[in-house]
Amino acid sequence: MSMIEPVLLTAARVCTFAGEQLLTNASGFYFARDERLFLVTSRHVMIDEPSQHFPDRIEIEVHIDLHNVAQTTGFSMPLYRDGQSLWRQGCDGAGEVDVAVLEIERAALPESMVYHAFTPEHLLQPQTPVEVGTSLLVVGFPLGFHDTLHHIAVVRHAVVASSFGLRFQGQGYFLTDARTHRGTSGAPVVMRIPDSETDELPWVLLGVHSARLDLGSRDLEVDEALGLNCTWYADILLTLTQ
Repeated sequence: MSMIEPVLLTAARVCTFAGEQLLTNASGFYFARDERLFLVTSRHVMIDEPSQHFPDRIEIEVHIDLHNVAQTTGFSMPLYRDGQSLWRQGCDGAGEVDVAVLEIERAALPESMVYHAFTPEHLLQPQTPVEVGTSLLVVGFPLGFHDTLHHIAVVRHAVVASSFGLRFQGQGYFLTDARTHRGTSGAPVVMRIPDSETDELPWVLLGVHSARLDLGSRDLEVDEALGLNCTWYADILLTLTQ
């Protein structure tokens, strides 16, 4: 396990179900605050009215052996209890934020579970500049693709494509330039902390990948896709995990 990059063990493959029927694959990641642990993903993974996506539970794959990364087990979590949704989602002046968190019942997890979690300390400190063009990684499961032997995510390279800190077109996200696919929704978007040799997880959590951005006016036969993506600012997690 020591050979596995810690950032890869922050990510979890998320499968959504309606009863026993598998619906979709997505990405998510762990976020710890105080003694509590949360799974973070996109809000549209939990529910998406336009596409009639209404799962009632999700399942993640967790590693259970420190010395054998190929050993995993499924961990199922309900999305509703007594008719009420268990996840938390946010909204701001521009409407709904496409980020959701679901608290994980720590006592129900395997005692030997192996993972890494982002914390509030991994969020960007105020006034820290992030220049346009800065190199980022998106850690997830595009089209559900991953290392199926070791059950580990893959990364895609991205760069900051809009002015970081501004709400692009008034929304609570910034843009990245990256090649992404379905299944990447909910993946953490991270920036390496330069020259860090002591931090066990030397990454800054900048945002949560949501979806590709496209133009309704694009000629599908003539124009290539923009290749731009919406990444919601990660500071929403401080509100959702209070």
